[in-house]
Amino acid sequence: MVDSTKVLQLFKTLHRTRQQVFKNDVRALEASRKKINEEFKSHKNETSPEKIEELIKIGSDVELILRKSVIQGIHTDHNTLKLVPRKELLTESKPSCNVPTQKP
Repeated sequence: MVDSTKVLQLFKTLHRTRQQVFKNDVRALEASRKKINEEFKSHKNETSPEKIEELIKIGSDVELILRKSVIQGIHTDHNTLKLVPRKELLTESKPSCNVPTQKP
């Protein structure tokens, strides 16, 4: 049988992640809160351990995508969008050497 603590932990993790990803965006925070709650509620009577594990995997994948791929955008005027990446999305890039080396 699937441990219900895994389901609860995923629920809490998704909500924490949405609060970080959509920080200061009231509409996105509310929409994501509703969507997470609806998805969990719609599957609350699921009894198949295989299906529950599949749903946990999907939820974990969604959380990872939100955390690693979503960048907030703010409309500054009708034609401009300012991207606001979270600190954890910014990585330090190191230049690569594409110049061929010569053998002596």
